[in-house]
Amino acid sequence: MELRGKVVVAQGGGPTAVINQSLVGAVLESRKFPQITQVYGAIGGMRGIVDERFMDLTQETTHNLERVAVTPSSALSSTRDKPDEKYCEEIFKVFRAHDVRYFFYIGGNDSSDTVRIVNEQAERTGYEFRAIHIPKTIDNDLMVNDHTPGYPSAARFVAQSFMGVNLDNRALPGVHIMVVMGRHAGFLTAASAIAQSSPDDGPHLIYLPERAFEMDKFLSDVKTMHDRHGRCLIAVSEGIQDKHGVPVLSTLMETERDAHGNVQLSGTGALGEQLANQVKEKLGLKRVRSDTLGYLQRSFIGCVSDVDQREAREVGEKAAQYAIWHNVDGSITIHRTGNYAVDYQLTSLREIAAKTRLMPDAFINKAGNNVTEAFTNYLRPLLGSGMPEAARLRAPIVPAILAK
Repeated sequence: MELRGKVVVAQGGGPTAVINQSLVGAVLESRKFPQITQVYGAIGGMRGIVDERFMDLTQETTHNLERVAVTPSSALSSTRDKPDEKYCEEIFKVFRAHDVRYFFYIGGNDSSDTVRIVNEQAERTGYEFRAIHIPKTIDNDLMVNDHTPGYPSAARFVAQSFMGVNLDNRALPGVHIMVVMGRHAGFLTAASAIAQSSPDDGPHLIYLPERAFEMDKFLSDVKTMHDRHGRCLIAVSEGIQDKHGVPVLSTLMETERDAHGNVQLSGTGALGEQLANQVKEKLGLKRVRSDTLGYLQRSFIGCVSDVDQREAREVGEKAAQYAIWHNVDGSITIHRTGNYAVDYQLTSLREIAAKTRLMPDAFINKAGNNVTEAFTNYLRPLLGSGMPEAARLRAPIVPAILAK
């Protein structure tokens, strides 16, 4: 059966460098179908739908859409609202009033669950409606997907940041702790490993949420690397936790919690500072520094993977094709094939919604303080073309003449 009516596209959760590619892919593909009467963009995510704040993207020029596509962050703005059944009922009322028959929501775990709830409400009332979840998250933690749009570009930023910090740390040695986003999954922090082109390059240590963090072992690891290299560059995920699953940050100091009851990890340099203080006090090292990449990782303009851009565009296009052409619901998922290519499939929302994918054991070393070659082999094709390389001087050292 051919459904005739409007399309609504919305963006949820944290922005990324390529989320607008998915938006534009869904919009332009939808505009090709004669049964689509108008294509709306919801301003401010799900909250924008409830408040009936729509932009008529049917009237936007293709030229300007293409300019927006290569611009980072969420062009329609976003929200951190986590809709429950009642919230979704309000969304569904708006859809019915506006004769919306297709809904494309670009987002992560919570967004996929929202699509599931709205879809089930439509089924219960007999309202003909198709909803597709379009994957997006720099955390790379969506189930079924090989990787998710937004992650490759954020990983590229993290890798290049550590390349630069490694050079700085090599020139003026000391201990430098860098904190990277990732509450439950360590994929983004692990991307720092790409900076290791020579045996003595940092990061020398990498700590991920998938392994219990022990302060004594951490200090021992730092001392070992500092003794070996005369310096130590460390990558730490903001979500590292102890053996009881308690965030390390909250064991070191009083912490704030967000609206969902989670310990506030992003937007603060507290974890890096607390770890740096431990190194200074317990190891007696003087030159100890910490930095937190914070929100810079998400939408850094000029540091975007061309692979990421292409795939983000295609998942938006595939969402429109599956919903309008094939008349089905679900979540678009990315699957790796061959040496490096991808295939797009439609997966049941129940396999994606409200679930978290973690780093596979094969990607983490046995000591739990670094990653394996299997991970770097997995990541390199995603980073795209034109990755920079750091060079070193190779001229011979001149022998000393005066005895000291």
